[in-house]
Amino acid sequence: MTAAPTAPGQVYAVRLAARREALARRERHSGWVSNARLAVALTLVPLAWAVWGGPHLGGGWLLAPLGPFLALVLFHGSVIRGIERARAAVVFHEQALARLGGKAIGPEGARFLDEGHPYAADLDLFGAGSLFSLLCTAQTQVGEDVLAAWLLAPAGAAEVRSRQQAVRELAPAVDLREELALLGADVRVVGGREALERWAVSARALPATPWLPAALIGLSTFMAATAAGWALGAFGPLPFLVALSGVLLVSRGLRSAVQVTLGAVEGPSRELAVLARLTARFAREPLASEALVSLRAAMTADGLDAADRIAALDRLLAWAEARHNQLFAPIAFLLCWGPLLAWLVERWRARCGPHVARWLASVGALEALVSFATYAFDHPDDAFPEIAEGPARFEATGLTHPLLPADRAVRNDLALGAPLRLVLVSGSNMSGKSTLLRSVGTGAVMALAGCPVRAHALRLSCLQVGASLRARDSLQEGSSRFYAEIRRLSQIAALAEKGPLLFLLDEILAGTNSHDRREGAGAVLAALVSRGAVGLVTSHDLALAEIVPRLGERAANMHFVDHLEAGRLAFDYRLRPGLVQKSNAVELMRAVGLPV
Repeated sequence: MTAAPTAPGQVYAVRLAARREALARRERHSGWVSNARLAVALTLVPLAWAVWGGPHLGGGWLLAPLGPFLALVLFHGSVIRGIERARAAVVFHEQALARLGGKAIGPEGARFLDEGHPYAADLDLFGAGSLFSLLCTAQTQVGEDVLAAWLLAPAGAAEVRSRQQAVRELAPAVDLREELALLGADVRVVGGREALERWAVSARALPATPWLPAALIGLSTFMAATAAGWALGAFGPLPFLVALSGVLLVSRGLRSAVQVTLGAVEGPSRELAVLARLTARFAREPLASEALVSLRAAMTADGLDAADRIAALDRLLAWAEARHNQLFAPIAFLLCWGPLLAWLVERWRARCGPHVARWLASVGALEALVSFATYAFDHPDDAFPEIAEGPARFEATGLTHPLLPADRAVRNDLALGAPLRLVLVSGSNMSGKSTLLRSVGTGAVMALAGCPVRAHALRLSCLQVGASLRARDSLQEGSSRFYAEIRRLSQIAALAEKGPLLFLLDEILAGTNSHDRREGAGAVLAALVSRGAVGLVTSHDLALAEIVPRLGERAANMHFVDHLEAGRLAFDYRLRPGLVQKSNAVELMRAVGLPV
């Protein structure tokens, strides 16, 4: 007996082959049903000849193929929906294999990028090829919102541990994660969380008159009775005309409110329908972790089951959509269909609207956890960090960046805490200094969001993160790169006053002269260290190494090296203790023909 595959790539490959086979089978079924529909339609030709070409058959025989044809049309619709679902399943596994190949194929999340955030832009959290694009598998916009919020603000120790427990439980549940992806694959929440929440609690347009529903039901019943009585000859048209006059008056008086009520729900309805499917599937999964049990409870609080309630609203809106059917529209008008459904929608919103925000938050949190669980399953060798109590600490072994290809990533060890709080990293450009800073910062962000990290082990405290890796000048704001950097340094210094801080400063104060740079950098770093912060500072200016002796055991020099190979710089990206002792910049300039 062949053992079941366990490596992520093998699991996805086996499942992909099965999904492709299922898709091919459904497409064959579709072809057979299409041929059957055509065959039934072609029977009209001999039937028409028999009806009109001779005395043998009556005209009613032309209706005989209608029933089988309509049945085949309905069945073909279900087959086509099955094909669409099978294609989505194939895409799900193709994307999973693409992620394993190192591609960040999720949404870019550019709308979350805030240049004023203390680390989002510097650590490439959002945008093409970003961390968000690598992690995000959310099918709804609210899921994207929650995932982005978790990456932008570190959670407390208890919350991180709770999320880790949920991620561990969800990681092997590939079937669940696939089904959740397929349920939401046909809709992206267009209006977003804010639009749905506004609709759920907005002021009602329909009058809140207590007798209105009874009056509408009574009028529609009276209309149906008078129409039936007139049609059966029980009485003349007068009662029907009286009822029609009442319908006309009511429809005219409520037309604007009905249009506003039903029109306002048309946008949210599609998104809410997806949320209903997601919550219903989630509710069927046996779950044990505290975070997942809590999320499911939030979807069923106060006697209201989110899946059932949203499905009920979806049915109301399907009936409301029937008003636009050309055959049913006159009947819907006579029965006050629009006002009745508008009242039912308002009743739903009065009861369930206050809970929509909680349901949305729960679904968003679930999708964020599923994103982390997908990453955990895809990278079984990545570590779940240990969250330590107390002052600032960051201790990593085998750390690298999750966006680096596995076959080219170089892992390094780093330990920051008492007594060592500052490491000044020297080395030439392209030697790995900035990548180290991004690896440390990204590891901290992922860890404190509840996600595994690309390291053999990581132990850290609940840190705030402040980074200055991409200070830019701005023509629009009339500010220089130097001014942009000192503003960020001021922001980071303020963070150090609020709690444990991890700071990451690339080429600190490079926009000023050597003397001011040395004095300014020394003062800034001394202040950060004295406040209990830990961090990394990079520079290829060896004069800044003078800062380290001033801070004693709280600071150390480390470096990356380079060497010339055939006239080109080569790097091994290994972090080494001490100050860099050799620079090949002059030799490289000579190698390219500069007169030095």
